Amino acid sequence: MTGLYNVLEKLRANEPLTPKEKLVHDAGLVSVLKQLHDDLDRAVADAYGWPWPLSDEEILTRLVALNAERAAEEARGLIRWLRPDYQLRAVAGAKEASPTLALTEGTAKPGKQPKAKPAKLPWPKTLAARARAVETVLRTLAQPATPETLAKHFLRAKPADVQEILETLVALGKARAGKREGTFSA
Repeated sequence: MTGLYNVLEKLRANEPLTPKEKLVHDAGLVSVLKQLHDDLDRAVADAYGWPWPLSDEEILTRLVALNAERAAEEARGLIRWLRPDYQLRAVAGAKEASPTLALTEGTAKPGKQPKAKPAKLPWPKTLAARARAVETVLRTLAQPATPETLAKHFLRAKPADVQEILETLVALGKARAGKREGTFSA
């Protein structure tokens, strides 16, 4: 593996390969490995909304800023779940969970949990991201929900837009129409 990645680094630096490195290149399909890494780097940058390519220093600067932003969100009570359908089951007493968990300051009396209003999620800009967000929230709910209820989980989401996304998710088999008209479930 070390030999493969040493050859990969030489390719990225546009340095000539020795005869031994050429053998490693050909046998290890290092050009394919390089293309896969380049595609992955570009996809990660796209996921963060960053331009590509970026230098290592620019990536580090952006990651530090993103970390500070996420820490500030958590301090305000917004937690971005990586796997909400799994993680929210662990939240004790969650009757109708949402993909955010509101934290409150201060202490609660023993045996009583403070009630806090969950922070709203940002409404994504792209249709694909909106569909993923609506599906994620829908999966966290214990009972079927209306588009109006789901829209309340997001900042600036319109129930009509959520309705259209829900109908699309039903057509794709990612959601189901509820027994009660106008409701949907995962």
